[in-house]
Amino acid sequence: MGLGRRTDLFQIRIHGRGGQGVVTAAELLSVAAFQAGRHAQAFPSFGSERTGAPVVSYCRIDDRPIRLREPISDPDALIVQDASLIAQINVFSGVREGATILINSERTLAELGIEDTGSATFVVLPATQIALAHIGRPVPNAVLLGGFSAATDQLNIEDVIEAITERFPGRIAAGNIEAAREAASLVGEMLTEARDG
Repeated sequence: MGLGRRTDLFQIRIHGRGGQGVVTAAELLSVAAFQAGRHAQAFPSFGSERTGAPVVSYCRIDDRPIRLREPISDPDALIVQDASLIAQINVFSGVREGATILINSERTLAELGIEDTGSATFVVLPATQIALAHIGRPVPNAVLLGGFSAATDQLNIEDVIEAITERFPGRIAAGNIEAAREAASLVGEMLTEARDG
């Protein structure tokens, strides 16, 4: 029997900048997976810990215990919390065929200089603007996780909301929940239009 990757293991890599909640995003995903009765792990990778520096975090979700510990080089899903990183580093490195890619931007793929070859599902979501509207801060992590729940079959929005409720207090949780729900609804509509169009 080969030692290749199990097919039920789902790996997510999250790129962003210090201060955008990149590490918290991976932690929330793992908590949401636990809430759904699954196994998960989350861990960060820091190049520099200063605000604004590139940060990467990882999350694995599986129906069985996860024994891997290395960084994720071939993600099934990619979340880009800061689109300016696309021109700075190769955020798409190793992304698997058929991956789901969520990008925080108000710009189109073409405006971002990305060619949609059809080998991945791209979702461009104005996550920072949604976050500002609901929580008054430019922290897109919960918004993108709401989008992730609609774009993949790994978690549903209620799993994400339960994780947000567990992690944040009162008003902060309420704003993040509203933002995540709006993102899930928006992404659901976008994907339905793409399928029907």
